Amino acid sequence: MSAAPRRIMRVSVTPHFQRAYRRLPTALQDVADARDRIFRQYAFDPRLRTHALQGRLKGLWSYSVDARHRILFEFTAPHEVLYHDIGSHDIYR
Repeated sequence: MSAAPRRIMRVSVTPHFQRAYRRLPTALQDVADARDRIFRQYAFDPRLRTHALQGRLKGLWSYSVDARHRILFEFTAPHEVLYHDIGSHDIYR
């Protein structure tokens, strides 16, 4: 029996995310773009280390761009997310 088909994730971004993304070095933007492509295909791909956040950020999620940088997002509907921020672990503050 085959696995259920995966649906493409629709992504929207906040103005804050857009500003934070534009401030990143071009090389890191390229890595983030590659990770975004993976995320849109399967949000829980093990390479992304997607996880729910706790405490005051409960309800939000993040996934890894690289060892230091994360994308902070929320699920707004099935197969739809809103990216809030991108950056180092400082985005959790």
